[in-house]
Amino acid sequence: MVRRMVLAAAVVVAAAAVLVGGSRTQLKEGFYDSTCPQAEKIVKEFVKAHIPHAPSVAATLIRTHFHDCFVRGCDASVLLNATGGKEAEKDAAPNLTLRGFGFIDRIKALLEKECPGVVSCADILALAARDSVGVIGGPFWSVPTGRRDGTVSIKQEALDQIPAPTMNFTTLLQSFRNKSLDLPDLVWLSGAHTIGISHCNSFSERLYNFTGRAVPGDVDPSLDPQYAATLRRKCKTLTDNTTIVEMDPGSFLTFDLSYYRGVLKRRGLFQSDAALITDATSKADILSVVNAPPEVFFQVFARSMVRMGAIDVKTGSEGEIRKHCALVNKH
Repeated sequence: MVRRMVLAAAVVVAAAAVLVGGSRTQLKEGFYDSTCPQAEKIVKEFVKAHIPHAPSVAATLIRTHFHDCFVRGCDASVLLNATGGKEAEKDAAPNLTLRGFGFIDRIKALLEKECPGVVSCADILALAARDSVGVIGGPFWSVPTGRRDGTVSIKQEALDQIPAPTMNFTTLLQSFRNKSLDLPDLVWLSGAHTIGISHCNSFSERLYNFTGRAVPGDVDPSLDPQYAATLRRKCKTLTDNTTIVEMDPGSFLTFDLSYYRGVLKRRGLFQSDAALITDATSKADILSVVNAPPEVFFQVFARSMVRMGAIDVKTGSEGEIRKHCALVNKH
């Protein structure tokens, strides 16, 4: 049974890659083989050299890639600075805690030295996210490339389109379907919460003001009481925006299945985590993976990352190849 699950997952990943490389987009594996043959190696070597010294950056690279793809597609618009007094995506509340912009800039500088004006910031972000997962014990998968960079970045679009940690299952699923993703994508991409940290104010309403009455004991009843008590000791007020908490306690620097085990025990940090077990199909998917070898999760996670990485991409003559990831080219 387990062997069949592993094989089935592998087939699904292959199918996703074919779909992305075929009719759905113009992305393809090895896009830079002739124009910048060392591109993927340069990204991978930089990630392998630096992530071990700052493993939390792996989580922020995945999150940045996710936030980028959900707004205007995977076009690196999240990396753009505000211009002309108009705030950009990175100025929106969901993106204020993103880090790793300098990390991407350093990779871009290496690639510009190797092959100027060839490799997009959008592809760098997708590749770096993939490689960082591998460094911290997760899967490695083929990333179709050929994305081009967008030239527009609008704060309000990020506020409107990035899924919020307070969403219930119905709203979450709709936000994914709006991007041509499905229920399995929601479940498996949520697994990225196995690594990383969060500020208390991202979930403190679950601890102090769940019903909006701000009365003593106003705690989200879907939280395990012991876990809620632990979080309240760490996050002492509703408005604490400086304290950070591990998303996956005891395992937040390792890409594994412990996040899902915590969710099943009602120990998911966000309401969106808890929402995953309010739907029968979603919960069944989680149970099937938790009871299987880690390779099964690795395969389905990779499949969903490939699908997410193809959202509304710009290819061909669309967009541009930025010289600097934070700035639109001067024409």
